[in-house]
Amino acid sequence: MTAGGQAEAEGAGGEPGAARLPSRVARLLSALFYGTCSFLIVLVNKALLTTYGFPSPIFLGIGQMAATIMILYVSKLNKIIHFPDFDKKIPVKELGKYGVLFYNACFMIIPTLIISVSTGDLQQATEFNQWKNVVFILQFLLSCFLGFLLMYSTVLCSYYNSALTTAVVGAIKNVSVAYIGILIGGDYIFSLLNFVGLNICMAGGLRYSFLTLSSQLKPKPVGEENICLDLKS
Repeated sequence: MTAGGQAEAEGAGGEPGAARLPSRVARLLSALFYGTCSFLIVLVNKALLTTYGFPSPIFLGIGQMAATIMILYVSKLNKIIHFPDFDKKIPVKELGKYGVLFYNACFMIIPTLIISVSTGDLQQATEFNQWKNVVFILQFLLSCFLGFLLMYSTVLCSYYNSALTTAVVGAIKNVSVAYIGILIGGDYIFSLLNFVGLNICMAGGLRYSFLTLSSQLKPKPVGEENICLDLKS
């Protein structure tokens, strides 16, 4: 075998491992990104709705959807991202992850706004007495931005891993927030049965996530990978 042929063979042999590496890293990072965003938005929303007593979680959701629409639309105008323009083919065209986020927010914000107006929720939100508080406004805007990040990280985690992994990471986040609430929230009423169940849920979620991520990080044999690609095609 010539030197060129040998180099070509080595390149062909090394290419699958190099191609798999970004995918494995993306799976891990997307799960961590989703878990972090999900954790942070719960803490910020808890501060807004509990500490400040903001009366309208629906209005908060509207703000998060509006932030998603504005961020994605401005990014599209500046050609940072791309997704299809609005037309009659939207229900059957490939939207991509950015298109899914944008049009989902567009279609949901209108009925949510109608519900907020009809139930008096919007009036309670606009008459809230903390709108002159700079710290409250900053936390409200942070919650809106985190709402966009949460939706984006959910799509990424489901794309690179699976919907089940996303659900388990979300469950681990919920239990983690519950633990924090026990320690610093001041609104947890201790119950032995509840505490035991909480720990069982946490242990099961961590065990599943560890096994799932460990199996994804293991390199697959080249032959097995080719079989999987053939089955998908």
